[in-house]
Formats: sequence, structure tokens, C-alpha cells
Amino acid sequence: MSNIDLTIPPSRSTYDAKGALKFFEAAGETKDVKAGKRLFKENSRASSLLLQKDKMYYLLEGAVELTANKEPVGLVRAGELFGEMTLITGMPRTATAKAQTDCRLIMLDKEQLQAALQTAPEFALLLMHFMIARLRDAIAQLKSQGGVSSDGMLKDSAIIDKKLLADLADGFDRSARIRYPANKVIIQEGQMGALMYVVLKGTVEIAIQGNVLGKIGPGGMLGEMALISRTERLASATAKTDCELLSISRDVFLKMVSANPELAVSLLSAVGRRAHFIASKRT
Repeated sequence: MSNIDLTIPPSRSTYDAKGALKFFEAAGETKDVKAGKRLFKENSRASSLLLQKDKMYYLLEGAVELTANKEPVGLVRAGELFGEMTLITGMPRTATAKAQTDCRLIMLDKEQLQAALQTAPEFALLLMHFMIARLRDAIAQLKSQGGVSSDGMLKDSAIIDKKLLADLADGFDRSARIRYPANKVIIQEGQMGALMYVVLKGTVEIAIQGNVLGKIGPGGMLGEMALISRTERLASATAKTDCELLSISRDVFLKMVSANPELAVSLLSAVGRRAHFIASKRT
């Protein structure tokens, strides 16, 4: 298991702190926390039986220490958000968060997040930038530690259901549909990307450094990370079978997300699951 902790915030340059603050202030609840107070515990989830709710946080003042296996792994400073991975993916916490100093926080639970996205879907894009930065950091750390293991396969479920997939395909010109024969490379790791793709038919294989990590079938997306962050591709994608894909530009993708916040939440969850999976792939 990797020692990469996905609760550690990426560099502030990877997201709009002012935009995040505006969203949290509109939808969340402000709370003062004394130094030494634990906000959440590693490997835990909130208990619905005890009427507890998982939360994500924006730190207004103070500092929050993050530990994993009782060892310090990071420090959250004012202007950073944290704790979103569990809220979005439903997975257990990857670290323990404790107030290092007296702190002031703004908190969001899942219901508040979903309700707020209905009125401010652009925040989903900000979170996507943030989550993708986590995934990029995880991959960079793995490469520095010896590479990515090919043991196990990512089980990446469809992001778009059958009805939405059919509606989506009908809404595009036929020229947006691209067919790839089996074994054809669709995306090359390290290259810049101008398009993302939705799988309409067939299966696409995903690999990093030549190691196959998973497969994507109908309703799945690929290439959205480079499209959103405007950086190089994180992984290669090859047609495992004959495939038909829907190619989508950045402008069209942003309109899709704004029109359908549920799609944004599904995509966020998928990116979060991928980040957890990558962090477990240390060779």
C-alpha cells in the first residue's frame, strides 16, 4: 500500500481559493474549533445511526494537521479546502485531521453540496481541478517512488447512464462520433489534449507507463482531466475492442456540466475513486 495521502491539499495554484470561499460562504456553516480538536479520524466514516454526516471543510483561519498511521503527512493552511474525498466518493478517510491551532472553518455536508451545485454548478469545475490535482500529485509521487504497479484492475463504472448516453449521442453531429479499431491508440500519455471522449460502444484500456490499470466501457469518460486542467495526458488509452467514441471539446463539456450538476458529481466521484486506486498502486 502506498504512503500517499489523498487528504493533503494540492498546491493553491491548482484552484481558485476565492471562488471556493464564495461557494462555501453561500452554502455552508461556519464553526470555531479549539486547538487539539479532531475533525475526522483516519479510516472512519460518519455514522448515520448516530445522525452524523461526513463533511468537507474550507479553512478560514488557523492550521489543521493531517496524520496517517500516526505520522504527520501535511498541514492545511487558511484558504485551503480539505476532507472532500470522503464526502464525494463515500470512501473512508485517508488521514486524521486535527486543529493545530484555534481555527475557524466553513463546513459542507453532502446535501448542502448537492443543493449548492444546483445554483452554482461552476463550483463543480473548481472541485474537478482540485481533485485532478490530487490525482496528478499521486501519480507524480508514484513515479518518483519507482513506478505504477499493474497488480489489480480499476473497476470504473459508467458515469453516464444509458438514457443520458443515448440523449447525449443524439444531440451531437455525426462528425463528433469517432470509430477506433481494436488495438488503436486513442490517447498517448504525456501529450497535450484538446478533446475528451465518452465511450458509446466497445471497451477502452487505460495504462500508465505501459502498465494496464483498468478498462472503460459504454457510459465511461476518458481524457477529461487534461481537458479541464489544460495539461498533458495522465495516461494512455487504447481501444481494447472495436470502439465508437463521442469526441467533446472543452467548451461543450463545460456547458454539459453546467446544465447537469448530477453529471458533475458523478465525474467528481469517478476522479476520486481513480485517485484512491492510483495511490494504492505503488510498486
